[in-house]
Amino acid sequence: MTIGLDIMGGDFAPAEAIKGVQHFFEQETANSPVKILLIGNADAAEPYLPLLEKYKDRYRLLPTTEVIGMHEHPTKALKEKTNSSISVGFGLLAQGKADAFISAGNTGAMMVGAMYSVKTIEGLLRPTIISPIPRTDGNYNLLLDAGANADCKPEHLVQFAQLGSLYVNRVWGVENPRVGLLNLGEEEGKGNILAQATYPLLKTQQGINFIGNIEGRDMFLDKAEVIVCEGFTGNVALKMAESIYHIFTERGVKDDFLNHFNFEIYGGTPILGINSPVIIGHGISHATAFMNMIKVAVKIIDTDLTSFIKKLFAQQPAE
Repeated sequence: MTIGLDIMGGDFAPAEAIKGVQHFFEQETANSPVKILLIGNADAAEPYLPLLEKYKDRYRLLPTTEVIGMHEHPTKALKEKTNSSISVGFGLLAQGKADAFISAGNTGAMMVGAMYSVKTIEGLLRPTIISPIPRTDGNYNLLLDAGANADCKPEHLVQFAQLGSLYVNRVWGVENPRVGLLNLGEEEGKGNILAQATYPLLKTQQGINFIGNIEGRDMFLDKAEVIVCEGFTGNVALKMAESIYHIFTERGVKDDFLNHFNFEIYGGTPILGINSPVIIGHGISHATAFMNMIKVAVKIIDTDLTSFIKKLFAQQPAE
């Protein structure tokens, strides 16, 4: 198993990315099959490579000369900076030389690279990004879309429900996960035109356990493991949830539930619906986040999630 890691992405590159690899290897057994390809500038990485001295046979540095900045135009940067860490990472993924690719760099470049390098799974209308949402019982619900698709059709939300159900089942091990449509009321017929049109489709969709509408107050409760909405609402809800953690942390409030809002615990955001696993990290990721992003990638590969998604949508016509 080979995982490509962009060590130049993020505000604290490459130090925190390499420290994250160190933490990951420290927790792995000696016979672990996981190997890491560190993709980035050799001179920038050199001061931190001694941290991986004990793991020489488990990683390799692939030198690159360019970096895509956080505010660069995604498509233009990928086209012009072919020797950037993100471009090279997607090249390795597309060629089958890496089984997954991780970066905390330019989110737009990661989305564009995912869709045009490894491409959308046949039969799927749109890929989606997902995010765990902490629950008061210590577990997590899954929110999707978390920001990739601001405008959606009802058919997109149905496929998000299918993708989320597969992820929660395969990766989290939850049998028959419940699906809830995020709405402004529980009753059928509530909500905007999108929600009203999506409800009957989810209600009749085979293979998912649709429980109906859920409200914003239900997001942190044990009501639905999969919470479906379009990316505009999803991203607003996600950012509001993250702000709760930051506000109360700054005020010195300590609580186990609040601690689960720390994004470093789950690391990054997988893109579902493309032909190879891709994980997008926060630009402010530290070592713990990078370690956990690697763990998520390993879990997705181990559970063969992508193959299950391909089988599910093999018979569904693309848009």
